[in-house]
Amino acid sequence: MSEIQQYLTEHRDQHLKELSDYLAIPSVSALSEHRDDVAQAAEWTAESLKNIGMEHVQIMDTGGHPVVYGDWLKAEGKPTVLIYGHYDVQPVDPLELWETPPFEANIRDNKIYARGASDDKGQTFMHIKALEAIMNTKGELPLNIKFCIEGEEEIGSPNLDAFVEKHKDLLSADALVISDTPMYEKGKPAICIGLRGLCGLQIDVKGPKGDLHSGLYGGAVQNPIHALVSLLDSMRDAEGRILVKGFYDKVADMSPEEKASYDALEHNEAQMKDALGVPSLYGEKGYTTLERTWVRPTLEINGIYGGFQGEGIKTVLPSEAHAKITCRLVPHQDPQDIADLIQAHIKEHTPPGVTVETSLFDQGKPYLTPPDHPAIQAAAKAYEKAYGARPSFTRMGGSIPVVETFSQLLQLPVVLMGFGLPEENFHAPNEHFHLENFDKGLVALSEYWFDLEGAL
Repeated sequence: MSEIQQYLTEHRDQHLKELSDYLAIPSVSALSEHRDDVAQAAEWTAESLKNIGMEHVQIMDTGGHPVVYGDWLKAEGKPTVLIYGHYDVQPVDPLELWETPPFEANIRDNKIYARGASDDKGQTFMHIKALEAIMNTKGELPLNIKFCIEGEEEIGSPNLDAFVEKHKDLLSADALVISDTPMYEKGKPAICIGLRGLCGLQIDVKGPKGDLHSGLYGGAVQNPIHALVSLLDSMRDAEGRILVKGFYDKVADMSPEEKASYDALEHNEAQMKDALGVPSLYGEKGYTTLERTWVRPTLEINGIYGGFQGEGIKTVLPSEAHAKITCRLVPHQDPQDIADLIQAHIKEHTPPGVTVETSLFDQGKPYLTPPDHPAIQAAAKAYEKAYGARPSFTRMGGSIPVVETFSQLLQLPVVLMGFGLPEENFHAPNEHFHLENFDKGLVALSEYWFDLEGAL
């Protein structure tokens, strides 16, 4: 292993230059004006796989942005691992809050700043470079490798389910490894064993056929904004508990062992409060902050709009009002079931004088896996070698819908082996990636393939 580490050290500057080139491609999947850039990122990814010796490299159509596939299947009789990542990135707004241009990688304070540095180009790139180091020092890999790198994760992977269903034989493997999750904190690696699911909706409240003069009609006609506020307020109580009938019916309690493991992390709530700049933390009564964000479901208003938004005031009674909400879901909750419950709640609680319509958006099922699987235990061993610390087994409050897709369609264990840190501003201005974890993460991944070969 020392020769692999030496290779990584000697080629570090070259690797960072290549990563900077990758990050320079504005592959924003959500914006149509970047469609060509997303295609360019797919081509860059495919070329990188070819350069390290991957075979059968293809840019595969999905009906949307393409999937990049490649493999190396010369380890006869050895296990096969599928590596998933994504080359698309979030929009950069608000641009004025970036200290340096989002698509010009800038290294300062041993961090690389750019959109996609942590989520997920940087971490996907690490997999490519770790395998490059093994190939160039050992001449072969200890097991068989397949890559599936997509370009639509940041828009909910709308075409990936169908792609995986269509190509189950091509993607079949003994384990799936994803690096798109954070460590617990600096110096404390973590293996994520659970993800919350997602259910997104838009609520459209319609009142009069056009905006009305609030003096002439106020008090005689229902105001859609008031109706919307009332409707949204009916969904949660003052302590954040969700009041939608049936919402918690399938939510399972934590085991005493899992609760004890989270308590042992000694999460610093005061530090979190100060870092966020809020006067206090808030959430469902009877649960710690980690429990609220990892193992409890949520219903949050993400946006609300209607009426006059300009400077000053306009005495108008608006014709309509809108809100966007998302629910983070936990194991056994189905996103379509939750959407049905919310729509039933809306129908029951719609104030008089308005009509309400709902539209469904992103949906993803939650995921949970036992930590004692050999593939996960091998990951823990590799982390410990690279970081000198045994990783914690945690859940993550966010969602990666494709995890459940792969788990169900390919029937394989999923190892969420991430190297980001929670404070790295993914999805926000000044996204960055700590190069300490770039370096140690490359070592951990290199170790992992040898440990995994003997574990599966």
